[in-house]
Amino acid sequence: MKTKTVRKDKNFIRKSRVKYKISHNRDRYKLYIYRSNKYIYAQIVDNDGKTILGVSSKNIENPKNKKGKLDISFRTGKDLADKAKAKKISAVVFNRGSFKYHGRVKALADGAREGGLKF
Repeated sequence: MKTKTVRKDKNFIRKSRVKYKISHNRDRYKLYIYRSNKYIYAQIVDNDGKTILGVSSKNIENPKNKKGKLDISFRTGKDLADKAKAKKISAVVFNRGSFKYHGRVKALADGAREGGLKF
């Protein structure tokens, strides 16, 4: 009898693949992403596990002509990159956990890249 569902298996496989890539880049800071149904969060963490900076889509202003979570996620990534530049961080390792690289996660990554972060 199968105890795990297919979705849990895929999430576990995806998370393991991301963990493997992160473990081979120990000299860089890590960019952690968490996506809830309503907001998206990102933080940069050093090798000791201390949070250097973090941003949330809760604090991002949404102009009237732009709507949607994709635009807010993109601007959250850009804001993260600006704050990282101020702390002289230019290269990070992207840790998306078990989230697929599409939609809001991709929009945040594109915004961070446009802001000047390399990963």
